[in-house]
Amino acid sequence: MKRFKNLFHQITNFENLVLAALQARKGKRSQANVNRFHFRLEWELLDLKAELEAQTYQSGAYRSFYIFDPKKRMISAAPYRDRVVHHALCNVIQPLFERSFIDTSYANRKGKGTHAAIRKCQEYLHSNEYVLKSDIRKYFPSIDHAVLKQEIRRKIACRKTLWLIDLIIDNSNEQEQHCPYFEGDDLFTPFERRKGLPIGNLTSQYFANIYLNRFDHFVKEDLKIKCYIRYVDDFVLFGNVKEELRTAQSQIEAYLANYRLLLHPKKTHVFPTKNGVTFLGQRIFDTHRLLKKENVRRFRKRLKDNNQQFRKEKLKVADFECRLNSWLGHAKQADTFRLQNTLYFEIQDKGLNLVKTDRFAWRLLD
Repeated sequence: MKRFKNLFHQITNFENLVLAALQARKGKRSQANVNRFHFRLEWELLDLKAELEAQTYQSGAYRSFYIFDPKKRMISAAPYRDRVVHHALCNVIQPLFERSFIDTSYANRKGKGTHAAIRKCQEYLHSNEYVLKSDIRKYFPSIDHAVLKQEIRRKIACRKTLWLIDLIIDNSNEQEQHCPYFEGDDLFTPFERRKGLPIGNLTSQYFANIYLNRFDHFVKEDLKIKCYIRYVDDFVLFGNVKEELRTAQSQIEAYLANYRLLLHPKKTHVFPTKNGVTFLGQRIFDTHRLLKKENVRRFRKRLKDNNQQFRKEKLKVADFECRLNSWLGHAKQADTFRLQNTLYFEIQDKGLNLVKTDRFAWRLLD
């Protein structure tokens, strides 16, 4: 495998840092810390460049909070200047790893995404009788730092770039406690090994793909599974012989133990494709796709909250429309015509003057 050297000057290149700052600012223009940074952008970037080149740069402390949509998860936000560094790093290393990723790994990659993964899943449903659906238990809290660094070093040999990557990994804040035991562990091993990446970091998203890249190749090349899809830690395998998929499940469990990962016991099943498969928020059949009931229930709750904020003049018309049409853009990927009509009249019944500008965009009149 080719290993890449002399990457660090590309990361610290001033044009790359400017690009990274613009990327980090997307969707965050209203935040005060972002505006402060960009008010004196040139000086901030020159300072960052000098710190990186002298290897005196240090990551700041994370700000953590919890979301409950649909389950409780801790989200960690790095300081803005650190996010700029993360973008600068990923701009350089991401294309190097991209070449080695399989085509049906869909998370955090250009031209991929959830809807492409769902379409591919439906395609595989047409030609297979059985599916093995699974995900990895507590994936981000389980990512082992030593294993991750080893996987990264299979591709990168630039000493200074590895210094920066190690600094970002080592600065990961404490994640949810998850301490499973594996063969060869003693009583203290799970507590002695550093593990866990902060959900919310751009680098965490890329590192999560790198961590499972060799697993993807194992499934495709060693297990000879032609129809396989992975999105972060959710994955599906398709086949026409049920026992072959059950055998693959056992082999996958053994392989993932090398990465100190476990399959989720309650979310790992082999079943007929004619029953449909729930994957990435949709209930997928070979003839049609539906949104999960839980997805619709959460949207109704958000709609109620947004309506209350709007009536109290805490939410602008444009923001209300943006949130509404964002969800509609997601919903249109499934067969939801009747659901949309139902929601449209529910909103009207709440006293909001809503009009359809086209099938998948609604406008709120004053």
